[in-house]
Amino acid sequence: MSLVLDSAAQDLLFREARTANTFTDEPVTDEQVQAIYDLVKYGPTSMNQSPLRITLVRSAEARERLVRHMAEGNQKKTAAAPLVAILSADNEFHEELPELFPHFPQAKDAVFGDRVIREGSAALNATLQAAYFIIGVRAAGLAAGPMTGLDFAGVQKEFLDGDHTPLMVVNIGRPGEDAWFPRSPRLGYEQVVTTV
Repeated sequence: MSLVLDSAAQDLLFREARTANTFTDEPVTDEQVQAIYDLVKYGPTSMNQSPLRITLVRSAEARERLVRHMAEGNQKKTAAAPLVAILSADNEFHEELPELFPHFPQAKDAVFGDRVIREGSAALNATLQAAYFIIGVRAAGLAAGPMTGLDFAGVQKEFLDGDHTPLMVVNIGRPGEDAWFPRSPRLGYEQVVTTV
């Protein structure tokens, strides 16, 4: 059985897409980021909680502050990318639930009144949305360089607050020279899928 999505789109989103390590200096515009978000916001999350928050790092001063918190091997990439996004989970996402989940507005307090429960759900669902975001960057014809090699506490203190937990940093732009490492192996279907 073949997929409905055409082969070129499959390549763009998955088969040919890899983490970019270098970028050209072509800017990434606010309009491009808006288009990416307007597409990926439709990806499902549990109870439509939508806890992902995106902090765009554009200014040279902010970029310098961020680079200090990146692992040594990621600093040069983050310094040179046309745009960098800090993806975080909003642990107070439940405040939006009466609007986002209107058929059960009580979920705000009945399900997510407890901070520990909220943090776990925010982390899971915002990470799911982060994956959608990376695919959206690819759908825009751009390359993404997602990274978790960073000082999470430092990034939180520098750019966020106690209600937002950083998940990753994503470099975004057009791939530059020698942007790709060789593709690493993947597990086969038989290694991953079990039928019971």
